[in-house]
Amino acid sequence: MTQSTIDRTIAVIGFGPRGLGALEALSIAARSAETRFRIDILDPGDALGAGPNFHPDESPLCLLNIPVRVLDIDPPALVQRLIPPFDAWSGTTSTGEDFPPRRDLGAYMTARLEALCTVSEPVFETRRLCEKATKLARDAAGCWIITDEGRHGPYDEVLLCPGQPSTKPDPQLARWTDHAEAHDLTLMTAYPAKDLAEAAEGWQDAQVAIRGLGLSTHDVLRMLTLGLGGRFEDGRYIRSGREPRHLLPFSRDGLPPAPKPATAEIDALYDPTPDERKAFVAALEKAVGESPEAALKTICDALESPVGRIASAQGGNQTRADITAWLTAERDGTAAPETDDTVEALRTTIAMAHDRAAPTTGYVAGQLWRKQQNEIRSAFNSTDVAAETATALVKFDEGMKRFSYGPPVQASEQLLMLIEDGLVSLQTVDDPDIALDPAGWRLVEGDDALLARVMIDAVLPNPDLAQITAPLFVDAIDEGLITAVDEGFGAQTRPDGSLVTRDGETSAGLCLLGRMSLGSVIATDSLHDCFGASTHRWAEGVLARARG
Repeated sequence: MTQSTIDRTIAVIGFGPRGLGALEALSIAARSAETRFRIDILDPGDALGAGPNFHPDESPLCLLNIPVRVLDIDPPALVQRLIPPFDAWSGTTSTGEDFPPRRDLGAYMTARLEALCTVSEPVFETRRLCEKATKLARDAAGCWIITDEGRHGPYDEVLLCPGQPSTKPDPQLARWTDHAEAHDLTLMTAYPAKDLAEAAEGWQDAQVAIRGLGLSTHDVLRMLTLGLGGRFEDGRYIRSGREPRHLLPFSRDGLPPAPKPATAEIDALYDPTPDERKAFVAALEKAVGESPEAALKTICDALESPVGRIASAQGGNQTRADITAWLTAERDGTAAPETDDTVEALRTTIAMAHDRAAPTTGYVAGQLWRKQQNEIRSAFNSTDVAAETATALVKFDEGMKRFSYGPPVQASEQLLMLIEDGLVSLQTVDDPDIALDPAGWRLVEGDDALLARVMIDAVLPNPDLAQITAPLFVDAIDEGLITAVDEGFGAQTRPDGSLVTRDGETSAGLCLLGRMSLGSVIATDSLHDCFGASTHRWAEGVLARARG
C-alpha cells in the first residue's frame, strides 16, 4: 500500500471494549484512505481491551447479560485470520443459550487487541502508556496530556473512552461511608466481585444488606452463595454453611427486573415483522425532530400494533385500549407495576420467560424495545437532538430497562430459590427506611426492622457530568471543554463524538464516546454499542479532519 504523507497522532484515554471498537473502526477507515497514524493508549489498567468490567481475573460467577447466540460482535475482516468470533474462540461456552462469564469475554478482547496490533502496522503504530491521565492542555501545537508520570503530546486528536469515571457518592452513600468509617463497619461496592467472596468468609453470623435489585445484585448473590460453596440442585438451594445469616436486598420499588425469554425459540416470538420494524424506524426518524411530548407519542403509537399482535398470539387478552393506556402511562412516568409483591413478580415473569404464561403489555413492549436497540441508536445518535427531546427519550429508554435489560431467566429462578430457602429475606425489600446504628444499618419497613452489619452497594452511578470527581473531567469541565447536555446527564457531543464546549463550539479533535455522553447518545450500556456505528462515525471524523 502506498502511504499518504498525512501523519497524525492520536491519544485514546481509557481502553476497554469501546476503545478497542474505536481502534478497529479507525483501522478499517484508514486502510481505505491510505492514511497512517500513531496511536498512544493511556490506561493504568492491566487488561487493555477488556477494562475493569470484563477483567480476565474477575470471578467466573459474574455473567454477561446476553446469550452467546445474540453476541453480534464478530471481529472485523482484517483480523479474522488471527482471531475467530467469540463462540469459536472460547472453550468455556458450549451452546448459543449460554450466558458466558464476563471475564471470558475480557480475555477474548485482550486477544483481539493483540490481533489488531499485529495487522495494523500498515496504517498505524501503537504505543501503550500505563498511566492515568489527569489533565488536558491545548496550544497551537495541539493537545497535551498530563499524567502523574509526565506530559505527552502534542496530539492532533484525543479520544476519551472513560467507561464510568469516579463520581461523588450520592447523599445516602456519602452518609453511609462516614458511618462505616466512624464505627469500623463494612461497606463495599459490588465490584471487583472477587473481593466480596474473600471478605464474605467472615460474614457467617452477619446480615448483609444489598442496595439495589438490578443486574449487579445477581452477581452479588452468586458471589455470596455459589462463591462460598453453595449450589443449586433440583429447584432448591443447598447451603454450604459458609453463607451470611441473611441477605437483605432492597430497592425503591422492591421489584426485580423481568428476565429475558428463556430460549431462542421463545425469544423469536417477540420479533417485529419487517413492516413493523420499518414503521418503527420511520417513527424514530420523525420523533428526534419533535417536541418531547410529541416524540414520545410518535414512538408509543408505533409500538401499539406490534405489541397487540404479539400479546394476542401468545394468549394475551389485552385490548388496544389497554395497550394504549399502558404506553401512555409509561411515557408520562405514571405506569404502575403489575404487582407490588416481589415473589409474585418473580414467578409471573419467570413463567412469561418460559412461555408458560401470557405476557403482559410491559413485557412485550420491553422485548420489542430490546430487539430494536440498533434502530433506536441509529436514529438518535446520528443526529443532534434538541436537549429537551433527548432528555425525554433517554428517560423513556431508562424506564424500559426493567423489561429490556433483564437478567437470564436462570438468575431470576436462583433468586426465587434463595427466597424460598430463607437465605434471602424480603422483609425490608421495598424502599425501607434506613437508620444508622453503631452496629450497622437498621432497615425498617412497616413493623419489620433488621440490622445489617454489612452493606453492599450494587447500584451503578448515573452518568451525571456534574457528579464526576475524576481530575481529567473536573478540569476539562472547569475549562469549558466539556459541558452537559442537561442537568443530570452526560456530555454534549456531536454525532462523531466531538465534544461541544461551554460556548457551543465544536471542539474538533477532542472526542468522547460511551456512557458519559448519555443524552447526546442513547442506550450506551450495551456491549454492541462499543462496536457500533458511533465508533465508525468517530473514525470517519478523524479522517475528515486529517484531510483538512
